[in-house]
Amino acid sequence: MTTVEPLGAVRERVLSSLRQEIIAGRLLPGDRLVERELAERFGVSRVPVREAIRALVAEGFVLFETPRRTVVRRLTPTDVAELFELREALEVYATGLAAQRATRADLAELEELLDRAADATRTDDAEAITDINTRFHDRILAMAGNSLLISVMEPVDGRLRWLTRQNEEWPQLLAEHRELYAAIASGDRELARAHALAHVQANYRSTVRHLFGDTDSDAVPGPGPAAHSNANATANATANSGSGSGSEGEA
Repeated sequence: MTTVEPLGAVRERVLSSLRQEIIAGRLLPGDRLVERELAERFGVSRVPVREAIRALVAEGFVLFETPRRTVVRRLTPTDVAELFELREALEVYATGLAAQRATRADLAELEELLDRAADATRTDDAEAITDINTRFHDRILAMAGNSLLISVMEPVDGRLRWLTRQNEEWPQLLAEHRELYAAIASGDRELARAHALAHVQANYRSTVRHLFGDTDSDAVPGPGPAAHSNANATANATANSGSGSGSEGEA
């Protein structure tokens, strides 16, 4: 007896596949999404494809250029700056909580992810690196122990992963994640926040370079006023950390 897949499940399958193709760069900004072609590729009717596309529009991955033309969204400098403003506000806060609440099991899981990231970096496996780095940040968010914070991040999580994929400075990312781990493991909330802020700022600059080239900083919106007001705090916390951050995070 043939089992008929529920329409909702078909929609979610198509949506998940298209979202991952965009994040992984298999569908590029400006690429057109054609209902008929996608329905044939997935072996489904056009209805779940149409619904999946509408969901991707709502998530900010694609847009309707005209009523009959849907394309993968081209990120603007403002799009990137706004997403990083949100990431800065929430991720820095979450990392501070994680430093206070991390268990030995939590830290062991982060260490394992760092080991896997190092292996993927050595082989230049971009998709594996992106997946592991996403898991690393998701784990820190979970360690914060704030379910409301997780629910706030959820609607933009996919777009943040999409942005993370734009940064291909893999060895630098690994070094920053090791430093972030050391700061969390120290249990020092302010040190962890400082490293998280520095990491977000560095990731912002790398993403802007990758997407828009060597653009003057005055021409590209910054990642938010907090980035500038907390810059001195970041430097001071890092300088005063002594051996607490360890040598593990150094490149």
